[in-house]
Amino acid sequence: MSEQIPVLNLKEQYQQFQSQLEEAVLNVLRSGRYILGDNGVRLEGQIAALSGCRHGIGVANGTDALNLALWALDIEAGDEVITTPFTFAATVEAIAFRRAKPVFVDIDPVTYNIDASLIEKAITPRTKAIMPVHLFGLPADMDTILALADKYSLKVIEDNAQAIGATYRNRPTGSLSHLACISFYPTKNLGACGDAGMVVTNDDALAERLRVLRAHGMRKRYYHDELGVNSRLDEVQAVILLSKLPYLAKWNARRREVAELYDKALVGCPNIVPPKVSFSDREHVWHQYTIRVKDGAAQSSNGSASRHAREIVMDKLAKQGVGSMCYYPVPLHTQTAFKEYGYRQGDFPIAEAVASQVLSLPMYPELTEAQVNQVAITLKEVVQDGAGFAPHKLTPSPSLAN
Repeated sequence: MSEQIPVLNLKEQYQQFQSQLEEAVLNVLRSGRYILGDNGVRLEGQIAALSGCRHGIGVANGTDALNLALWALDIEAGDEVITTPFTFAATVEAIAFRRAKPVFVDIDPVTYNIDASLIEKAITPRTKAIMPVHLFGLPADMDTILALADKYSLKVIEDNAQAIGATYRNRPTGSLSHLACISFYPTKNLGACGDAGMVVTNDDALAERLRVLRAHGMRKRYYHDELGVNSRLDEVQAVILLSKLPYLAKWNARRREVAELYDKALVGCPNIVPPKVSFSDREHVWHQYTIRVKDGAAQSSNGSASRHAREIVMDKLAKQGVGSMCYYPVPLHTQTAFKEYGYRQGDFPIAEAVASQVLSLPMYPELTEAQVNQVAITLKEVVQDGAGFAPHKLTPSPSLAN
């Protein structure tokens, strides 16, 4: 039987430096200092430096980072924030929690990020911010976004949950906006052993306000200058992240190697569209390696063409020991939780088409070339020649056609 290859293997990463990590955690437990201690301060400084920023503000999780960033910018009821419909729900949850309105813009079919060429048409007098997501580890088209923000006096918040360590025109993600938000959820390229997050910024005033907001609105203990929340990064998660951080650059480099191995191994794979591997102006960190499965790429048990090719491919891969995952099957503008904003199926056809076809293959630094080849061979076996794209034809945007 072939080797089992999961979509992610956190145990294998843990085993690389188990004793170091366990000793670091035990030292925190022995110290008696568990919240906002020296480890958190060190982590804030190191993540800020990695992100090209002066300040890092540790918070409880990535969703809180987004919510507090919007709060610090005084985004409130009636304001509009432009973002993508193809991402995890936390991006839009944060906007909704502020009682602002998410304004969606369709995505680029090559990068899967917000199509920056469409943003200007979505700007209204109520627009206060743009929140691009660096999806799957690839930076968005920040030059266009920043030019629009400057033209219309808008704030920019990077959702950098999936792209820590990535660069855009030789600048690190996180340094390209007013505020950037990071998630350290265990599955991320730099993951904690629980929930953790951070906001990074070069703005001194925003950094100070974020520190107040995360701690019940207090600058001085028991003196509450404004309403706040309890969202503080604990010392156990901080020391775990400090222990892992020295490995991040090596891990990201290996992810790029794995992506290139996939790219070569999947040549000739029928009805599969691999992601673009090389960009001249940005460096991918491959949080996910995400292919598109064309409709008609698989058949049902009775031999008829399947309307759900991706799901059949996933099932067949699983039966042969290869893990896969769909991020994200339902675009946010069609989700029940966000129906109050009045969007409908068909409003963003590229996002809808991509959501119906994307499939993420195993991606982690410990993958070997043999394992990548096994995934590719298995994928080629389970897909069949068949119909092309349906119901949508996806074509690159002009800016990324070459």
